Amino acid sequence: MSRSIVQIVEPQYVIEGADVLLRRSFGPRRSNDYDPFLLFDHFAFNDPVEGPIQGFPMHPHRGIETVTYILDGSVHHRDSLGNAGLIGPGDVQWMTSGRGIMHEELPRRGPTGSIAGFQLWVNLPAALKMTTPRYQGISASTIPAAQRDGATIRVVAGEVDGVHGPVTEIAADPIYLDVSLKAGAAWACPVPRAHTALAYVFEGSGCFGPEETPVEAVRMIVFDDGDQLEVRSDSGVRFMLMAGKPIREPIAPYGPFVMNTNAEIQQALQELRNGTFIKA
Repeated sequence: MSRSIVQIVEPQYVIEGADVLLRRSFGPRRSNDYDPFLLFDHFAFNDPVEGPIQGFPMHPHRGIETVTYILDGSVHHRDSLGNAGLIGPGDVQWMTSGRGIMHEELPRRGPTGSIAGFQLWVNLPAALKMTTPRYQGISASTIPAAQRDGATIRVVAGEVDGVHGPVTEIAADPIYLDVSLKAGAAWACPVPRAHTALAYVFEGSGCFGPEETPVEAVRMIVFDDGDQLEVRSDSGVRFMLMAGKPIREPIAPYGPFVMNTNAEIQQALQELRNGTFIKA
C-alpha cells in the first residue's frame, strides 16, 4: 500500500547558536509527533562570517543522535573527546551523543560563497541514552548511489535496490536518502510498515503519494502508514527521505538534551554545573 500524505509542513525561520539562520520543520516536543525523529533543520544562508563568533560554539548533547549532511560549504567540528575535522560537500556525520558530549560546529563558506545542509536529530531508546558517545563520519566518496529510470538516490542509511548505506547499527533502523528525480521521472521506494516516514523537498517540485499531491520546495511532507512511497516529477525534484522505527517512549526535551524524565534532565544540568558531565 502506497503511503498517503497526512501533513505538509512549511519550515519556519529560527535563529540558533551564534546568529545562525535556519529553516526549522520541527523541533523536540513532548508530544513526539515524528518519533523517532526529534528535529529537522535546513541551513541555507549566504551571509555567515567565518570565525569563532559564528556557528554553534561548544555546547552539550545527551540522549540523542545528531546527523549533519552538507550540500555546500563545510562545517568544522571539534569535541570534548578530542575529535576534530571538516564536514564537506556531500559528507555526513552521524554522531551518537549517548551519555554526553560537548562539541562545536563552525560553518565555512564554499567556493560559491554559501553554506547549505541539514541537521536531523534522532532519538535514542532509554536503554541507550547513556551509552558511550561515538561518531560515524562518512565522506562523500563512500556514499553509494542507486540509479533507476531518471532517479538518483544517494544512500546514507538503509537500502535501495541492493545498495546499502554506510551508516549502520542505529537503534531506529533508519532510512536516510538524498533523492533526485529528473523531469518526467517517477520512483517508488519500499518503506517498512509502522516506520515514521518524512520527505523534505528542497529543490523543484513533485507529486507524492497515490493521490499525486503536488509539493514544491521548501516543504516537509509527513506520510501515513504503508509499505512504499511514490513520487513523480514533471520538472525535476530533489528531497531528503527519512524513515525510522518509532521508539514509543515518553520524552523530556530540554535544549540539547532529550531524556525520558524531568529528573534525568535535572541530572544532566547538575552534572554540567559540577563538571562531571563528560565521562572518561
